[in-house]
Amino acid sequence: MGGVDAVVFDCDGVLTDNGSSWQNIHDYFGTENKEMLRRFLAGEVTDDEFMADDIRLWTGVCSEIHRDEIMRAYSGIGLMPGARAVVDALKERGVYVAIVSAGVDVFVGAIANMLSVDDWAANGFDWDDEGTLIGPMKARVLSHEKNIMVEKLSRINGIDPSGIVSVGDSSTDLSMMIPGSSFIGFNPARELARRSFGDAGVPIVEGTDLRGIWPHIFNGEVFPE
Repeated sequence: MGGVDAVVFDCDGVLTDNGSSWQNIHDYFGTENKEMLRRFLAGEVTDDEFMADDIRLWTGVCSEIHRDEIMRAYSGIGLMPGARAVVDALKERGVYVAIVSAGVDVFVGAIANMLSVDDWAANGFDWDDEGTLIGPMKARVLSHEKNIMVEKLSRINGIDPSGIVSVGDSSTDLSMMIPGSSFIGFNPARELARRSFGDAGVPIVEGTDLRGIWPHIFNGEVFPE
């Protein structure tokens, strides 16, 4: 890859060691959405429909859900090995670091603040004045069209697409790769992701250490210890 001006990360499964910040809430309430997930990945339902159905399942278990209850669903989730080191090293080089995630904003925002990234975007919820869940906010990041946010980042910050590298673990993350930019598939979450990365001809980093992306960003360079 040539000169790198910005690296855009997915969050769940890339910067953090959870599979999905939405699934974490399902695990917390003991609900499951496998059929809806299948339909969503197949493009049969929208992000807004998917989020609304998730909330329907959770409120079927607990009619009033407070913001603190959602945050408790993320107890025990940590950063992916090497995540902090990679973000710090990128920022030391003057690289713009952003997160574009279709995950839950209260979780993604906490990770963004923890890592001090330059910008972030995610999806989330509408709350009343007491912090009780009302419903989903309209999706800001479309899972199958993450390019919209990456293009916006490029335009607002005056970053040429040729200087942008995106990193994701799922097939839908490939939509982050706007024309002229590059993409790295990190620790593929599903066989579908592995096949999609292979078909797209992008580098694939196996394993959970995020430092493995470094040689693909900086032309074979070893991560600076």
